[in-house]
Amino acid sequence: MTISTRVFAPSDTSDWEQFVATANNGTIFHERRFLGYHPEDRFKDHSLILEKSGKLKALFPAVEIKTDHGLALVSHQGSSYGGIIVQQNLSFQESYDFVEALCEHAQKAGFNRIQMTLPPAIYQHTVSNYLDFSLIKHGFSYKKRDVSSMLNIESTPEQNLQRFAPSHRTAVRKAIKQGVHVKESDDWAAFYALLKENLKIRHNVQPTHTLDELLLLKELYPDKIRLFGAYWEDKLIAGVVNFSVNKDVVLAFYISHIEDYQHLRAVNLLFYEIITWCHEQAYKYLDFGIFTVDMEPNFGLGRFKENFGASGVFRDTFELNF
Repeated sequence: MTISTRVFAPSDTSDWEQFVATANNGTIFHERRFLGYHPEDRFKDHSLILEKSGKLKALFPAVEIKTDHGLALVSHQGSSYGGIIVQQNLSFQESYDFVEALCEHAQKAGFNRIQMTLPPAIYQHTVSNYLDFSLIKHGFSYKKRDVSSMLNIESTPEQNLQRFAPSHRTAVRKAIKQGVHVKESDDWAAFYALLKENLKIRHNVQPTHTLDELLLLKELYPDKIRLFGAYWEDKLIAGVVNFSVNKDVVLAFYISHIEDYQHLRAVNLLFYEIITWCHEQAYKYLDFGIFTVDMEPNFGLGRFKENFGASGVFRDTFELNF
């Protein structure tokens, strides 16, 4: 039975959300609620619904991008991850058929390139490389293979602490001794000011989101987006914004601190407390995010994350040119 494709319409929203919620590799970044928070004129949506015998079988959140070389169909640029969203019982034949249908649609619609960024493998409830194989078999190649730092949430927080490098374990004790305490915070404006300053000093860039966008996302996802703050003498000196991406993974989306208070080792304590929270909530992984950008490694950042016991997994971007 052949796979049919059609462009997403607003009337499909309910079915789309239900599919993502039970999909094998679905995340909040694939939900229409998340994709729809952007201003309407920022992206030209060209998300696809793939069906078999009239039944929804897969999704591809995507946008149209005009380039000097033509029109590209690209994983939705308003989210960290894209790819083809599939059910948990995906068969090898289906994965092959989905990619074939996607390629046929793109060519008929006048696109000359497809690009997609897949969530790391552990974002899947059942790990499968069927889609990766099918993409390569249909002519896709790796545009880039960035590395994201993933931490297993062990049976107890103490077991995670034992996986910290000795220097990081010492830093946790030092932070506690010096009076640093961590709590979930609503002090978004103070954190954002800290984040902006930190990014400007370190990388001369702006945060991905404006403060208003971050507050809107918090409003849309009150139980999935959280700010954890480290305080010293009632002053916010470090913070981490976490996205509960699906039932297995928490993503540390923003990490920032005030340089002048670095000696208090607040970030080390922050992550120990976040790991403890992840354990209490039965998450399997904490994603520290990538430490390579377009495959250029930041060795210092990678080492910092490794010292918490993290290891690297690929975050792959595939590309096909017609």
